[in-house]
Amino acid sequence: MLLKFFKTFKEGIDVVYEKDPAARNFWEILFCYPGIHAKAVYRISHFLWGIHLKLLARFLAHMGRFLTGIEIHPAAKIGRRFFIDHGMGVVIGETTEIGNDVTLYQGVTLGGTSWKKEKRHPTLEDRVVVGAGAKILGAIRIGHDSRIGSSSVVVQDVPPHSTVVGIPGKVVHFAPPDPSKTHWELEHGTLPDPFGDAIAGINQTLKQIQERLSNLEKQ
Repeated sequence: MLLKFFKTFKEGIDVVYEKDPAARNFWEILFCYPGIHAKAVYRISHFLWGIHLKLLARFLAHMGRFLTGIEIHPAAKIGRRFFIDHGMGVVIGETTEIGNDVTLYQGVTLGGTSWKKEKRHPTLEDRVVVGAGAKILGAIRIGHDSRIGSSSVVVQDVPPHSTVVGIPGKVVHFAPPDPSKTHWELEHGTLPDPFGDAIAGINQTLKQIQERLSNLEKQ
């Protein structure tokens, strides 16, 4: 168990080097990255939860939240190379399941929509990237290699290789990324804006109608 913990912790350090260009050295990551601290606390509390020391697990998770601003329920299931960038305000609910190589930015909520004691939080498959302030709510599934735009609110399943933007989240398909890559960037500047496109289309139609009316008046 201890060997596995340190192996996972080392992977977490490597992921920071890989995904954060601001990371300069091991000691800076160790002492100054709350995502690393939150994941370490989660791994321990998750182990305690698994051996039915649930009150202790919850208390440790609560202390982790107090210290990092990141709330991860010890019953959540989180895969390898999980990366939390900045992290303040991140909430991960009890029945959440997260695959490998997933990235969350600050203010992300993986929340529930039911008070029933059942699967009520989302499942994120491998290599999902979730932008700052996004909310993914309910027992829904986000397909692998998908991107969730900042401040989006997602309440329905998302197929793999998708981009989601808006409130409520709207899925826009795009070509699958290069399979040689191990993780995908969110690239906010390239995210599609279906609502903006719709408004632009309406404006174009109004312009055409105005031109036609002007021509009729001249005739």
